[in-house]
Amino acid sequence: MTGNIFDDFLSRKTLFVDKEVLRHDFRPKKLPHRQSEIEKLTFNLVEALNGHIPSNMTLYGVTGAGKTAVTSYVCDELEAKGREINRPVQTIMVNCRQIDTQYRVLSHLGNSLLESHEIDEIPFTGWPTDRVFGELVRRMDGRGGVFVIILDEIDHLVRKAGDDLLYNLTSINASLKSARACVIGISNDLKFTDFLDPRVRSRLGQSDVVFNPYDAMQLQNILRQRAEGALVEGALDDSVIALCAAIAAQEHGDAR
Repeated sequence: MTGNIFDDFLSRKTLFVDKEVLRHDFRPKKLPHRQSEIEKLTFNLVEALNGHIPSNMTLYGVTGAGKTAVTSYVCDELEAKGREINRPVQTIMVNCRQIDTQYRVLSHLGNSLLESHEIDEIPFTGWPTDRVFGELVRRMDGRGGVFVIILDEIDHLVRKAGDDLLYNLTSINASLKSARACVIGISNDLKFTDFLDPRVRSRLGQSDVVFNPYDAMQLQNILRQRAEGALVEGALDDSVIALCAAIAAQEHGDAR
């Protein structure tokens, strides 16, 4: 046997141009069929660029409706514009299915504010929760500006740990001196707020955005866009895209 065992595989033709485009967490430069939702988030979050506190928001929709992708896109644009006009705005997204207790969320938020040269991380466990909250407030005030805290899959956190975290975060501006913050909750469950304390429900639900499921034609456009970026030209018949879109539309319009 001569040569490297991978030589034959590397020389073979492939259907793919860029497999990353097919990943469920890939975020394209354009988000088709979500312009209305993008505008609603932008209308609210522009307040941060004016030095004001945006309203807290709750985003609802089934899995694969584009909630996280739209939020990430808008927040990236927000931070870019903040740097351009010298308005300090920072967005922090937490996946509450992975980070699913009040302590862990607060410590994650606090540690995300450390500069690269700082080493004083909040420990994974061991501090009283009020100390972790106080340290988060101190670090936010130290940086100043406006913070947008995004809690993705917030319904999972509420079911597991209750709403104490939401109470603390939606009232954090009372503790801040030189910084301001708003909270965006992203939920797959339209009814998760039924489990919240009325005070928390009122504070969190200042502005709601519902992401309706994609229909079959919209899913075709999304799949076609992905296929054009991921596959060599002519690798996929258009009827395959139509079939996949029809099946996905029957499964609650999940683009993933």
